[in-house]
Amino acid sequence: MGSHRSHPLYVAFLLHRVSGVALALFLPVHFWVLSYALTAPDTLDGFLAWTDHGAVKFAELVLVFLLAVHMFGGLRLMALEWLPWSAPQKTLAAAAVAVSVMISGTFLLRAL
Repeated sequence: MGSHRSHPLYVAFLLHRVSGVALALFLPVHFWVLSYALTAPDTLDGFLAWTDHGAVKFAELVLVFLLAVHMFGGLRLMALEWLPWSAPQKTLAAAAVAVSVMISGTFLLRAL
């Protein structure tokens, strides 16, 4: 019992699960803030000014990272379901995380 947690792709599974939960929690808040564009433009302007803080920029970096990780994790799952298993899939999972870091890092550099 618990030997599955020693498998190298267990981390990929955890990242995909955690990123999915985090994105599911983020989306209602995102739509709530977007609703201010229609109902309270002044409140939206105040919120957008608040998003210029460094901590919010860092949170955006984390959000973009989670989005990229979730997307590549989903692609990994589809590959597991539709393609024959091969040892290089561990490398592809690590590459997916690396690409996610690059995407979120690029986002951060453009946001600063």
